[in-house]
Amino acid sequence: MLVWMIMKLIIGLAIVFASVLIGYAANGGHMVVLWQPYEFMIIMGAAIGAYIIANTSAVVGRTPGNVGRIMSGPKYHKKEYLQLLCLLFSIFKLAKSKGMLALEVHIDTPSESTIFQRFPSFLQNHEALNFVCDYLRLLTMGSENVHQIEDLMMEEIDLIMHEDHCDVVALEKMADGTPALGIIAAVLGVIHTMGSITQPPDILGHLIGGALVGTFAGILLSYGMFGPMSQALKGVLETDQKYMLCIKSSIVAYLNGGAPIVIVEFARKSLEEDQRPSFDELEVATQQLGDG
Repeated sequence: MLVWMIMKLIIGLAIVFASVLIGYAANGGHMVVLWQPYEFMIIMGAAIGAYIIANTSAVVGRTPGNVGRIMSGPKYHKKEYLQLLCLLFSIFKLAKSKGMLALEVHIDTPSESTIFQRFPSFLQNHEALNFVCDYLRLLTMGSENVHQIEDLMMEEIDLIMHEDHCDVVALEKMADGTPALGIIAAVLGVIHTMGSITQPPDILGHLIGGALVGTFAGILLSYGMFGPMSQALKGVLETDQKYMLCIKSSIVAYLNGGAPIVIVEFARKSLEEDQRPSFDELEVATQQLGDG
């Protein structure tokens, strides 16, 4: 999957730039005119600087990771969701058979829990682990008002979504601003050209063409690179948000009195079709858990 996502990004960018450049060359354009490194330096340098100014240190710090997520795609797939559903089944099966207090030993020290140890990938997911343990701890303390717990969970999930939204908006704003920065580069190129107005027409033509490359580059980077990357990041983040929503659905179903298999079925139904294990897959997986 990782290889495919990286190849998808590379292929997409290659098609965008190849289509533009080959079409330009096929129409008789001279490729050497497009080689204007200082124009690109102006645009990219100003774009990066504006990005740093406009966003919080947290958003800027998450940028390399978000670029990596665009390349790697969603963190969670059917396999991870099947493991999550099996974990939730084990937790609520114990809670139904022995009471919520039986979960205390597991949620107080998850690393030593016989339940969590069966799902090492989840145990390493600190954000999800803390989310599960925090709300199970509330349940062991007697908080059983389903509406209060659901509202509190959604408030925490909304905070996660807000962070993700800020990351997407930051990249979208960068895409929106790049064409204007391209115009700045073009204007600077024209200023340089006007300073050479006494040069022969062939030199002036080259300078004017170089100046216009700034506008071209700004628009191409915006609509051919940064814009699509922001949409890709948005899709990845929204897909990964389903993981927490799946956990929320299971806790709400437990508070509403559902049996363990019904609880995980509610959670399963909250997933998108390409991520969702089938009912039969989930049933077989939960049966294989046994009583451990």
